[in-house]
Amino acid sequence: MTGPGKVRILSGGLLAVAAAAAGVYMFTGAAVDGVSLRPGDRTLVRTGGEVYSQNCASCHGTDLKGEPDWQTGNPDGTLKAPPHDETGHTWHHADELLFRITKYGTAEAVGLKDFKSAMPAFEGSLSDTEIVAVLSWIKAQWPEEIRERHDLMNARAAGKKQ
Repeated sequence: MTGPGKVRILSGGLLAVAAAAAGVYMFTGAAVDGVSLRPGDRTLVRTGGEVYSQNCASCHGTDLKGEPDWQTGNPDGTLKAPPHDETGHTWHHADELLFRITKYGTAEAVGLKDFKSAMPAFEGSLSDTEIVAVLSWIKAQWPEEIRERHDLMNARAAGKKQ
């Protein structure tokens, strides 16, 4: 198989590996403790929107829709920027994992040595507060039902770490 079908299968495989690795990594105690998104904190969310606009919107879109055809890979083996709205998979990940991915980059956050990503690690350019603000702003854009599901997932993840 060649062409778009092969790229789609490879991209899907990479996403599955990344998700599996993230799950293993997330539940082995290698988490950043105490990270909690605060979509109800208006001041934090306002700051997050500004930081998102300056650092994230160029790839993930001002409307959180990500790059077109985001589930297919790029020719260089990286993945396209996914959406951060309810149509993407961002809300399927716990707060702490989202924080680690943003701060350290996907490969380090999920322990994949050879994972190629176009997303930079923001450890040197954004403070922890700014990262939480951006992620809180993203979560504040989700429909209430998705936020509630994300809260439940966070609660389950926290229970597994205890």
